Amino acid sequence: MLADLEDLVLCESFSADHAALARSAEVVGALGARLLGAAPETIVIDGVTHLRWSFGAPRVLLMGHHDTVWPMGSLRKHPWSVADGIARGPGVLDMKAGLVQLFHALASLPSPDGVCVLVNGDEEVGSATSRRLIEESVRGCAAAFVLEASADEGGALKTARKGTSRYEVVVHGRAAHAGLEPHKGVNAAVEAAHQVLAVVGLGDSMGAVGAAPSVLGFATVTPTLLSAGSARNTVPALARVSVDVRAPSTTAQNRIDELMRGLTARTPGTRLEVLGGRQRPPMEPESSAGLFALASRLAAELGQEPLRGSAVGGASDGNYTAAAGCPTLDGLGAVGGGAHADTEYVEVAQMIPRTRLLAHLIDHTTG
Repeated sequence: MLADLEDLVLCESFSADHAALARSAEVVGALGARLLGAAPETIVIDGVTHLRWSFGAPRVLLMGHHDTVWPMGSLRKHPWSVADGIARGPGVLDMKAGLVQLFHALASLPSPDGVCVLVNGDEEVGSATSRRLIEESVRGCAAAFVLEASADEGGALKTARKGTSRYEVVVHGRAAHAGLEPHKGVNAAVEAAHQVLAVVGLGDSMGAVGAAPSVLGFATVTPTLLSAGSARNTVPALARVSVDVRAPSTTAQNRIDELMRGLTARTPGTRLEVLGGRQRPPMEPESSAGLFALASRLAAELGQEPLRGSAVGGASDGNYTAAAGCPTLDGLGAVGGGAHADTEYVEVAQMIPRTRLLAHLIDHTTG
């Protein structure tokens, strides 16, 4: 398993580099072909390479991604290494170790019949080209198992995830010379400042509008990127505010969408455009409850530590399978920490127990 993990980590696969993703897909495909005895279906959509294996009439979908957030060349600063039971390298936790566990779990069973494996190449950037594949692949399945990393360093499974929305508030004003005739301008930057405060207020108001908190808490509405103006001596004619939304329920996500589209300009002469919208739907706790109970029972039978479930703010492709009505359990991949950070690592000793648990889950849900 470590040799396979090394092969995957040494093949860098930055989401924005389509050529690198194609090379990574070849390495992942070769690993899957060797362990499963079948070559994958290679699907390229808008330049992004995805892989799919189907065995019989699938009842279980195993999901992972081979893209990472690490720019090309990251191996020079963060080389592959294994020392004192810790594996390191770009993408080792998120989620190349999860892919290794997926293939070895399925290969350990007498037959892969009844399983579909989908490994996409754009999860880290929202799965825009693979969402249709996910929804197509999960159709008719009784369970979806997502090999994202555990929720924490203790190995908790991810039993709920917030939904995500992305917006850009575009403010249109009017340019003028800031020294000679500023009064003839309409300052888009000033209006953008009003909109930042208004957007923050939307998140604060969610309790008041009836969106009760769930196990995931209240929705969050966060201004992130902000830009305005074209020159230091010119009244800004254009400003942009990016907004990140995390919603614990479909009700909250829909309500925030209404509120975002209802934003109004405060500065006379300015005009607003609200672009973007809902992306990943929430993965609500009900979608994982039955599978988590099964996983807990199987872990006990295997003599493993009691499982814990955790609700998290980040989204994954499990949001899509849960929204499609398929019971979904996430966070079944590697145990470690530091995803997306210089400290990213995997606990090697946990790879085999997690693989055995996944194999038992597959066996019980395909029977």
